[in-house]
Amino acid sequence: MPLGPGTSELTPTLVDPPRMPARVDTVRRQFERRAARFQRHDAIVREVGRRLVERLDVMRIEPRLIADVGCGAGGSREALLARCGGARWVGVDISGAMLAGAVPASGLSRLLPWRGPRAHAVCAEAAALPLADGSVDLLFSNLMLHWHPQPHTVFPEWMRVLRVDGLLLFSCFGPDTLAELRRACAAAGLDARPMPFIDMHDFGDMMVAAGFAGPVMDAETIRLTYPSPQALLREVAALGGNPRDDRGPGLVGGRRARALLAALGDQRDARGRVSLTFEIAYGHAWKPAPRVRGRASVPLDDLRAQLRRR
Repeated sequence: MPLGPGTSELTPTLVDPPRMPARVDTVRRQFERRAARFQRHDAIVREVGRRLVERLDVMRIEPRLIADVGCGAGGSREALLARCGGARWVGVDISGAMLAGAVPASGLSRLLPWRGPRAHAVCAEAAALPLADGSVDLLFSNLMLHWHPQPHTVFPEWMRVLRVDGLLLFSCFGPDTLAELRRACAAAGLDARPMPFIDMHDFGDMMVAAGFAGPVMDAETIRLTYPSPQALLREVAALGGNPRDDRGPGLVGGRRARALLAALGDQRDARGRVSLTFEIAYGHAWKPAPRVRGRASVPLDDLRAQLRRR
């Protein structure tokens, strides 16, 4: 049965394999291939996840059930459970290979890649969650939403699974992310077609359209440095896929690769390191109570009195 209010055991209903639109499946396959590398190059993901969990300190919520959408190897699981004592955690990710990074060998199964006393991990798509209506108190999503090719379909689904007064808390990359790499591609004359990261105000509009109350968006910039252009490119390649239909057909090689490395090398700082910018957008909103259209009743004697006064 799907998860529902008051459920004592977490037994999500799953679709195996998950059915999803073709462009979403493209992202899934890209992360399947990158799973092992991702966990060696996820410093930005871990840092933003830490900052996102810290934001709960100023939120008035004591969740019983947390859905961590795009959880990967469950990097935020322990911090969320430590912050929300007594809560249960359901990690959801599109990639079984990503989920497998947190799986003890004895705990692996076909449908539930990982489970513990207070936690489950399930393979599903962010816009088609295997969770019951109104079953989630906190929907947490760290640096996942920008990878989804149709984010406007995700917010209504998140609204569906949240209970009334439940909290949505998420982070994603903004348009200034990878600015140095974009400049280097232009300088090298490459026909680069990178991820079209969405402006945070557009995400705010999507939350409003989905019916969320009190949406708040803000952003900050984190800049990482690397010892070489090659190290920078390895990190970017490991961090995720690209759902664009017109993305490049493969790796850059030969003369074009050398031109790209040279353009990145031209951006070295005084210490000889190469920088890479990540614009981090944070958002949160609440699920409001449904509006009820009531009927106004007026006593007949009062109505007659009003008519006489006219």
